[in-house]
Amino acid sequence: MKIAVIGCGAIGASVLELLSGHAGVQVGWVLVSSATEAVQATVARHAPQARVQAVLAADDRPDLIVECAGHAAIEQHVLPALRRGIPAIVASIGALGAPGMAGHVQAAAEAGGTQVQLLSGAIGGVDALAAARIGGLDEVVYTGRKPPLAWSGTPAEQLCDLASLKEALCIFDGSAREAARRYPKNANVAATLSLAGLGLDRTRVRLFADPAVDENVHHVAASGAFGAMELTMRGKPLAANPKTSALTVYSVVRAVLNQAAPVAI
Repeated sequence: MKIAVIGCGAIGASVLELLSGHAGVQVGWVLVSSATEAVQATVARHAPQARVQAVLAADDRPDLIVECAGHAAIEQHVLPALRRGIPAIVASIGALGAPGMAGHVQAAAEAGGTQVQLLSGAIGGVDALAAARIGGLDEVVYTGRKPPLAWSGTPAEQLCDLASLKEALCIFDGSAREAARRYPKNANVAATLSLAGLGLDRTRVRLFADPAVDENVHHVAASGAFGAMELTMRGKPLAANPKTSALTVYSVVRAVLNQAAPVAI
């Protein structure tokens, strides 16, 4: 299977590294807005056969396109690929919280007669939540806790001095849609859970800057006709980017390998 990877930042570079030893997957393209020396070096090390370019050319035909680049990549790369009938794997689920974006993604996949897979990323239990939705869900609440400085560059900086925070502070309490809008680089988990469950407007999200944790802590509570579930995950942050859980990278790699494997789980 020949794939195109969008992005070569912290997530994309890690994905290239982990896929480099798998004979069933070949990275044919790495799509980046700027082919810096760092990008060129990473690709040369882990995917030397890949072409580094800004977009797919009209005659480029990967078997799968893998998004690891952030929200802007959905519109720039994923939608055109889907319309061409190229299946896609998407890590930046929070992008689907933007007005109309989920509909655009679905329409593009339908137009191309293909499918986009939304990854579970840093959270587990998505399969159980999606199954429970069939019987009827009453409530889904997601609570996310990260070390204070992991919220740098977000609206949380306007609420407090993150560096000197002494106790946990709730920096957001509202819908998953609003969380995705205000904290787009930190709320992919909330968007994923909402799309699997009650939707962006009915899923409650609480986000905390918590100096007592040194990991990304995710807690999900759901109830409905199936019964009730609670899940807590303590994800190690990706060394190259503390805003991202390492499990996000593994989720991308697992999804790619499942596409190439004779048996998938």
